[in-house]
Order: sequence, then structure tokens, then C-alpha cells
Amino acid sequence: MGNVWLIKIVLAHLLTDFILQPKRWIQERRLEHFRSASLYIHGLITAGMTLLLTGWIYWPAALIILLTHIGIDGWKSYKKESTWVFLTDQFLHLGVILGLFCYTFNRWTIFQQLWEWMNQTKSFWMLTTAFVFLTLPAGIFIGQLTRHWREKIADAEGLANAGKWIGIIERIIILIFVLLNQYSAIGLLIAAKGIIRFNEKDRPEAKTEYLVIGTLLSMGISIITGLLIRHFYTI
Repeated sequence: MGNVWLIKIVLAHLLTDFILQPKRWIQERRLEHFRSASLYIHGLITAGMTLLLTGWIYWPAALIILLTHIGIDGWKSYKKESTWVFLTDQFLHLGVILGLFCYTFNRWTIFQQLWEWMNQTKSFWMLTTAFVFLTLPAGIFIGQLTRHWREKIADAEGLANAGKWIGIIERIIILIFVLLNQYSAIGLLIAAKGIIRFNEKDRPEAKTEYLVIGTLLSMGISIITGLLIRHFYTI
């Protein structure tokens, strides 16, 4: 029962925050903040959808969602639009939902169980270390190894910054494929990236070498990391 309730309340949030909310309401909030009528209308729709999906018996939860949704979205209206503000906004909304779930169905012990599982599970810490390594640490390592070729490119800094997030996502995807033993999917990823990235004409030779070497290093590090995790996990 509780798990179904949680899914329904998350669905209500997704429907009202992303599908049933016109862009003009968001624009109006950014101009008028807590004076915006659309802020309160949006909160009422979110609470109403929660009641519709979960039932009138859970009206206290809908009331809390109404108040917190208005407060969170009102706070967001004062902030400059950015990825971090968006993620913080969604994190707060989902945090309220999770808190309501734990309170309504007395599931607070789930956090204690999760913490105990994390502390006692070797694979969790191995995977966490691997994923963290393949983000910025691996990117810095690759940057040092490709410095020789990067110094020969005019817009080297801009090129490196543009590829930083692409490289992080790419390495994480490859690690997941290796852990799932899906090596053919890695081949498809390499082929897709080759088509997209290396079809430019009249590219300077140094830039081509830099991109090829950087890509091979990035993919190689990801594959080796995944293989090491698979090896030590079985020990």
C-alpha cells in the first residue's frame, strides 16, 4: 500500500510540475514572485492532483504539499535560472514527498537499514569509488596526458571545457556497460561518437589527434575501471 501511495504522489508531482504547468505561469512568478496568482493556482493544482490519486483520507499530506510547493516555487522565483537551482528545487519537492511517505507509513527505519547496508556492503563502496573516479579525477588525469596536443590548438581551453561533461557522461555509461557485461553496446557508443565527432572537414591535425587520443584514453580508463571492479567483486 505504502509503495503504491509513494508512486502516485510522485506521479502527481510530475504531472503538475512538468505537464500541467504553462510556461507563462513560470514567467509570471519570476516577475511577481509571491504576488503571482499563478503560484497559488499551481500549488492548488498539485495538491488537488495528490488528493485525486491518493484519496481524501490523505488530505493532511496534500495540505503540506500545497504549502511547501508554494514556498519552494516562490523561493525559486527569486533565483537566477540555472541547472543547480532547478535540481535544488526538484530535490526539495521530492524530499517533502519522501518525508511524507516515511511519516504516513512509519517507514523511518528504512534510512537506518539503508545506512547499515551501505556500511556493510563492499560492492557499494567499490562502485561509489569507481563512479567518483570517472568524473573529474579521470578528466584531470586525461587532461594532463593530452597536454602536449592541447597546447598546439588555438581554442584549447574552450575545447577542453566543452568536452568535460561529455567525457564524464561517456565514462559513466561505459562503466555501466562493462558492469552489465554489455561490451557490444560499448562498440555502438564508440561508433556513434565517431560519426558525430570525427566527420568535420578541414580540421587541424593537432585537434584531430587531441580528440582521438582523449577519446581513447577516456574509454580505455572506463573499461579498465569496470574490469577491475568486476575482478575484485568476485574475490
